[in-house]
Amino acid sequence: MPINTLAGKRAVITGAGRGIGRAIALTLAEAGADIGVTARTLPDLELLASDLEAMGRRCFFTACDVTDVEQVAQMASTLTRDLGGIDILVNNAGSAESHKFLGHPDELWHRMLAANLTSVYYVTRAFLPSLMEQQGGRIINIASTAARVGEKYVAAYTAAKHGVLGLTRSLAAELMQNNITVNAVCPGFVDTQMTQTSIDNIVRRTGMNEQEARAALEKTNPQGRLITPEEVASVVLFLVQESSGSITGQAINVDGGGVMS
Repeated sequence: MPINTLAGKRAVITGAGRGIGRAIALTLAEAGADIGVTARTLPDLELLASDLEAMGRRCFFTACDVTDVEQVAQMASTLTRDLGGIDILVNNAGSAESHKFLGHPDELWHRMLAANLTSVYYVTRAFLPSLMEQQGGRIINIASTAARVGEKYVAAYTAAKHGVLGLTRSLAAELMQNNITVNAVCPGFVDTQMTQTSIDNIVRRTGMNEQEARAALEKTNPQGRLITPEEVASVVLFLVQESSGSITGQAINVDGGGVMS
């Protein structure tokens, strides 16, 4: 991708403290964008901001729990003001937990929907007036291959990610008249701390060792490996280019061919 293709653009990424969100922030900054980032952990944001500023980009950050509607409203107001507007919104924040459906805790159900679906609703709603005012922009929702297929033991997470895909398509239809595209990126298992948590959970519940548990997740990818955060970020970079303006309402899998639909 040519450098500085995003010069003058302003991007906000949620869940940016580590993993996929951090990779997206660095990738968009490398392409020339100024960056606003948010996450729950302030030290992670401070480190990221330092790295982005070392690249010569403006970076603003604020801690936020994106499941809290009041915190989201304050975060959106702060970052929009500091950046002087917004051109790109990446809804990346989320979490994954598993449980058999028999005896599934209500609290887990509500927590997974809040973290992975309601947060996307809150954040998009908060930033949308700025995007509509300038009659243009890009919204990218980081979903999952769990938005495309069902897997056992992750009913709540899967339901939430299917909801993200539905929301993506509905918003794409509604906002195309405002020159705003809305797309989803659907990774398989990515080599991040969230996947490490899944590996730890497999070890705890099955008696596998860590290497065996990691190999089990790698086998979900026909390429036999975990996806890198940078691979996900590269798809986001493609979708936010001016040349990608005709792509909207789509879900792009990044999973080594595990899901071909």
